[in-house]
Amino acid sequence: MNLIVSAIGQGLLWAVLGLGLFLTFRILDFPDMTVEGTFPLGAAASVAAIAHGFSPLVATLIAIGVGMLAGLITGLLYTKGKIPILLAGILVMTAAYSINLRIMGRANLSLLGKPTLFKTHFLQSLPMYFDSVTLGMIMIVVVTLLLIYFLQTDLGQTFIATGDNEVMARSLGIKTDNMKIMGLMVSNGMISLGGALVAQNNGYADVNMGIGIIVIALASIIIGEVAFGELTLNQRLIAVTLGSILYRFVLLIVLNLGFNANDLNLLSAIVLALCMMLPVFRKKFSFKHMMKRGLETND
Repeated sequence: MNLIVSAIGQGLLWAVLGLGLFLTFRILDFPDMTVEGTFPLGAAASVAAIAHGFSPLVATLIAIGVGMLAGLITGLLYTKGKIPILLAGILVMTAAYSINLRIMGRANLSLLGKPTLFKTHFLQSLPMYFDSVTLGMIMIVVVTLLLIYFLQTDLGQTFIATGDNEVMARSLGIKTDNMKIMGLMVSNGMISLGGALVAQNNGYADVNMGIGIIVIALASIIIGEVAFGELTLNQRLIAVTLGSILYRFVLLIVLNLGFNANDLNLLSAIVLALCMMLPVFRKKFSFKHMMKRGLETND
């Protein structure tokens, strides 16, 4: 039972990453490698701030701020510097590694004996692992509702239009470069928030904790889409969270089958690849099924 509760809690916390990447990967329709730098950047900033005496809430807000700053830099390199988005993200991701070392002063930093968002009196009074479920649920509900509200505003609609058809958006007078920069800032702010939450839940930050993060975030998006099919935009945001939880259950099952925890990144990549190829498998199966029915009809 504890493993199930823990998987749900982890799924909720990591779902923030999926929602952040959803803005760039699905709405703006380009991959943003910055996330592998902003996730540990948010973790490092929040842990270092708490270690220097800031409250966990202020430390988390600082993490969101530095994540948005990283997104801003990527956006400027992409839109004003004319650097391809993939390369711009890699440049900022690489720079973030050194910045994380500067922030923490070492490769990893512990929160042992320090306050965190998970050490409030109320959360500590809950049964084991329910602290992450409760705080994760609060965070994901707030973030999802804010995103739903934002995407329904005029600014949100222009943001969506930029991703749907940039040429048309420009013809309507939309400053698409500004929309891209805004999207990267919001996305990376959310990714950094996810890093801060995970670091405070784990009790430490490490410069290498961003490796493979984009695969985990993509898994939340893809699994949610595959599992729930055709959805409205608002429903897809909710599906990302459910996809993140399902992904955690998949990893839990895999580990219980006897696989090594060191293979998690490999297993994550395999799971994501299979999910992304599923529509192709379905199409082939459907085509063969129709051919078979057609032959049977002719007979």
